Amino acid sequence: MRAQLGDQLVVESPATGVTRRDGEIVGLHHEDGTPPYDVRWSDTGEVTLVFPGPDAHIHHIEHGPGTPHEPSRTRTDRAAGRTGTEPRTTAPGRPPNPGDIGRRVATERARQGLTREETARRAGMAPEYLAYLEEQPADPTVASLVRLADALGTTSGALRGGGVDLPPGRGQALPHPRLVELGRDACRALLSTHGVGRVSVSTPDGPAVVPVNYEVVDDAIAFRTAPALVPAMAVGSDVAFEVDQVDTAMSQGWSVLVVGPAREVTDPAEEERLAGRAHTGPWPGGERAMWVSIRPTRITGRRITPAEH
Repeated sequence: MRAQLGDQLVVESPATGVTRRDGEIVGLHHEDGTPPYDVRWSDTGEVTLVFPGPDAHIHHIEHGPGTPHEPSRTRTDRAAGRTGTEPRTTAPGRPPNPGDIGRRVATERARQGLTREETARRAGMAPEYLAYLEEQPADPTVASLVRLADALGTTSGALRGGGVDLPPGRGQALPHPRLVELGRDACRALLSTHGVGRVSVSTPDGPAVVPVNYEVVDDAIAFRTAPALVPAMAVGSDVAFEVDQVDTAMSQGWSVLVVGPAREVTDPAEEERLAGRAHTGPWPGGERAMWVSIRPTRITGRRITPAEH
């Protein structure tokens, strides 16, 4: 199997012959046009590294100037000075976006002081493929994952995230951790625009902390609830709202605490604006049309990092 940049990779069902998936070949890893290929799938627009199986074939596209020995290049390739044959694991102009498996592989490799080349040699795979696994949200085969786990002295279950349902933070602390107090701007950046946070309220049964889907709109924290639910009890009092992230694999994390008065949003125009800015509906589902807004009077945060950072 040989291809040029711009050719179409078609994967068909061996049983029916019906096209199952197709995509444009946007990256070559060998000068002679043999696999693997970087393919931009037509159904998702995502670029993945593909090792075609027996159910795949190449649909050659007319490229104009260029031959199988001198593949055509994309406009981005020409601007970057690439020949079209270098391995490319990340889309041009975009930083690596590793999936969970890639992050765990890279973490284990770094802990043991192994290079990609040495790890790939131990696992019997191409260094380019290992780079792809570490930099993209890939889904390697069971055999590849087993070989990688053996090369890293761990298990495939651990690389896949076995134990993710356990409480975060069960890993070992850093040898030399550093606790950093975060400034207001850094805290606001970490709060970002939306996510899941926890609001602390007083109830007739005592204090309660409940998770909510939140948005940041005009420097205020806003979330949806229903009048009969616990989060609605935040209205009319000063409350604490907390967001955090714990990276067990890296033994690092941060937390941001917001304190301020909470009020119910009653203006229809403001309600409509908040609904229009919402990135997602409340995860628990159900009817939650009541908006609560927290105006921060105090924002603090902390981050745990390695001492050298």
